[in-house]
Amino acid sequence: MQRALAQAQAAAFQGEVPVGAVVVAEKQVILAEAGNCCIRASDPAGHAEMRAVRLAGQRLGNYRLPGTTVYVTLEPCPMCAALLVHARIARLVFGTADPKGGGVVSRYQIGADGLLNHGFAVSSGVCAEECRQILQDFFRQRR
Repeated sequence: MQRALAQAQAAAFQGEVPVGAVVVAEKQVILAEAGNCCIRASDPAGHAEMRAVRLAGQRLGNYRLPGTTVYVTLEPCPMCAALLVHARIARLVFGTADPKGGGVVSRYQIGADGLLNHGFAVSSGVCAEECRQILQDFFRQRR
């Protein structure tokens, strides 16, 4: 999660909403890491987890990522949660919940509700205070 937090800090430095993600394979091999880039790339799909999963797929040469874990500082939105289902990730670990738009536990239960053909294990609250604080600091400075 520390690597995801570093990606979130880098995103904040570039004026992006500070969210970072890391995709890890078995034996703790880091496949990819990324931060948000929606604003600077004019890309509504420029979410950290979207970017990291794409990079991991390219690195492995496969759009399926079985056995991988995605670490992300903020609970994924529904778009990113659906991506994790489609990529067949095994586990999601996130820092802070998103009560307004969370797609995994807060508003929706994508990947955990048993309604889709694939699901993934979820661990939440990892480094939650650090993850929450970076977001709060960012928005406090913007307002």
